[in-house]
Amino acid sequence: MKARELFNRRVPVSEQAFAELVLWELSDPIAGSKHCYKYRLAFVAEGECVLRYDNETGKGDHKHVSGKEVKYRFVSVDKLVADFFEDVKRWRDENSND
Repeated sequence: MKARELFNRRVPVSEQAFAELVLWELSDPIAGSKHCYKYRLAFVAEGECVLRYDNETGKGDHKHVSGKEVKYRFVSVDKLVADFFEDVKRWRDENSND
């Protein structure tokens, strides 16, 4: 199977912030992941990426929060998106100037 883009969209969150979600379905897992998805979910506020979930080849599933890289346990695409937007909400609650 050829890689298939499942979604690639930008979601406005406020005047100064947006989320960008990109997800591909692959025929085989990439190195470091056990599932057949390649993804990048980013939250950008005032021109700066302040939160990102991805599974870079070799690193596996992880997220970047407050300048730190933290392992992420991938369960499903729906859970990935829900977890990401929960972190977006948390970030916005803690940083009300976005």
